Amino acid sequence: MATRSTNPLAGVVSATVAGGRLVFVPSRVREFGVTLGGSVMVPLWVAAPLLLPMLVIAVLTESGLLWAIVWVGLGLTALAVIGLSLALMFTVSATMVRWIEFRPQGNAKQLVIARSLRSSIVAAADLQRILVVEGLRLGQRKSLQVVLHTRDGTVQCEPGFRAPMSQVGAEALLAWLNSQLGSVGVAVEYLAKVDRNFACPDEWWTRSHLAALWHVPVGAVDELAVRHGVRSYQYTPRTMALYSPTKTVTVYDPDRAYEVAEELRGENNTTPEADATQEDPRP
Repeated sequence: MATRSTNPLAGVVSATVAGGRLVFVPSRVREFGVTLGGSVMVPLWVAAPLLLPMLVIAVLTESGLLWAIVWVGLGLTALAVIGLSLALMFTVSATMVRWIEFRPQGNAKQLVIARSLRSSIVAAADLQRILVVEGLRLGQRKSLQVVLHTRDGTVQCEPGFRAPMSQVGAEALLAWLNSQLGSVGVAVEYLAKVDRNFACPDEWWTRSHLAALWHVPVGAVDELAVRHGVRSYQYTPRTMALYSPTKTVTVYDPDRAYEVAEELRGENNTTPEADATQEDPRP
């Protein structure tokens, strides 16, 4: 029976003859296929509500003018598909970072950045810092980026469609990047970008959800929420609006709740044990 890999970076990092490789896009064919599919569907999605009713009317009325308009619309849609496909394919080919290789492994002196059509080399001495940027919304990850800041500018690296990179933990990725840079002295930092736009109250979290997240009793949630500035919102769910219009539910901002969970976890991990460190004042 096959055993599941316990490596948190399985399918993302690998050792090559030259160094350690960090993979963002494991399959160019799949990435180009997704891009091509999107460039075809967007013009069709825009044109369909306009062309389909006109096509039905043209069939029923047998109007030559309507048929001419339909054919012109189809032609313009086809041109839009071709133009958008070429533009997106060129953009993806020119900008998409497939992988970065740190050479040599464990004490990188240079980074090889491979794109679809070309590759470039950046000296480790030219690196200013590396950011692992995690986009969060409603306490859940929505995006992950690795951004290289060099003397000449920035290089943004994003996971491809359903790439393993999008699922890795930020802590494991930070640890691996630090291990590759060795004694170069390049700062590897984490940055969380939280989307705080007000969402549907149905997506916010209840007291029981926060209690489980913070590992506290349900009765302690309100006090902690006020103390840490977690926004709350009271509303009547749709299922109760008709029969119990006066019954409301209090929900809480999951983005701030997630941050508070990290703060509470840090406090629990760093609380000093006074009994073990204080000296006995008695003679």
